[in-house]
Amino acid sequence: QVQLVESGGGLVQAGGSLRLSCAASGSINSINRMGWYRQAPGKRRELVAMITTSGGSTDYANSVKGRFTISRDNAKNTVYLQMNSLKPEDTAVYYCDARVGYVFSQKDYWGQGTQVTVSS
Repeated sequence: QVQLVESGGGLVQAGGSLRLSCAASGSINSINRMGWYRQAPGKRRELVAMITTSGGSTDYANSVKGRFTISRDNAKNTVYLQMNSLKPEDTAVYYCDARVGYVFSQKDYWGQGTQVTVSS
């Protein structure tokens, strides 16, 4: 099993920055990629950014490219999301995700979520 603990959410003014952290524990060696998702009121949960745990390749939603950066510290079993130039539309609950296995046996583990609120 994998457990995820998120931190770093809060209230910030438009144009400001926040850094989210996600610490993984448990069967961490089974994780092949981690990511951040968000869900705003009345909207579906959407992928924000992801990173592979081995090669470090990344992917971002078009809405956050150039503003958000995902990174990881494998020694600390932690993934970060640096959010710059925040906009009110970035307001959402942000969830950390860890994926284990491939194709037929893959499974996702989720954190509890952390609220990010951007005021105009």
